[in-house]
Amino acid sequence: MSISDKINRNIDIPDGVQIGIDGGIVTVTGPKGSLSREMSYPGVKVASKNGGVVVSSSISRRSIKAVVGTFAAHIRNMITGVTTGFEYNLKVVFSHFPITVKQTGAIVTIDNFLGERTPRKSKVLGDSKVSIKGDKVSVTGTNLEAVSQTAANIELATKVKGRDRRVFQDGIYLISKGEAA
Repeated sequence: MSISDKINRNIDIPDGVQIGIDGGIVTVTGPKGSLSREMSYPGVKVASKNGGVVVSSSISRRSIKAVVGTFAAHIRNMITGVTTGFEYNLKVVFSHFPITVKQTGAIVTIDNFLGERTPRKSKVLGDSKVSIKGDKVSVTGTNLEAVSQTAANIELATKVKGRDRRVFQDGIYLISKGEAA
């Protein structure tokens, strides 16, 4: 690439989705809701053109190209979130002590993990919704970062410490992730 080369990433907007760009804030609105995110970086422009979104830069350095690709991926994830949403499925596994999982507001509480008296807790972030049915835990929402971090928080709350993990395999583990059905 020479200095004059321009980096462009084009993103098509599906029917039923509106994208607004105001300053450095990109807002995507669709059937499942609305998401906003600040996307500003020196030398990188996000603009609406010809029924789509173009993320571009006139600087052709590798670091700028990475930022352009990252912004394009974030916008694609926002479009997917407001059209179909995201779903992460986890499974409660125990062999020593029966684990009880329940949700109270924005906190998921795990009781009796490895026989501990103090319940373990994890936060539910953003607009994520947690549903618990038996030994299945489902985390759904429109914001990919909030859904994936909520699932990670639940999984990390049951991390086994100070014991042999080959023997004590109790916990809550991620079994599938992707777009909501």
